[in-house]
Amino acid sequence: MAKVLDFIKDSYVEITEKVTWPTWSQLQNHAVVVLIASLIIAIVILVMDKASSNIMELLYGIAS
Repeated sequence: MAKVLDFIKDSYVEITEKVTWPTWSQLQNHAVVVLIASLIIAIVILVMDKASSNIMELLYGIAS
């Protein structure tokens, strides 16, 4: 039980004294970057999905 309490105490000290937390403006900037990157990736996946769907429809149309 003492090891668990030591772990909790050490974790608290590390979080409060050793971790460098971002400022509010840094957090907002990073959130915007993540949002834009997510949208770009979603658009790329959409385009790839539509392209493969069209190719499959073309191939099935030729085969039948």
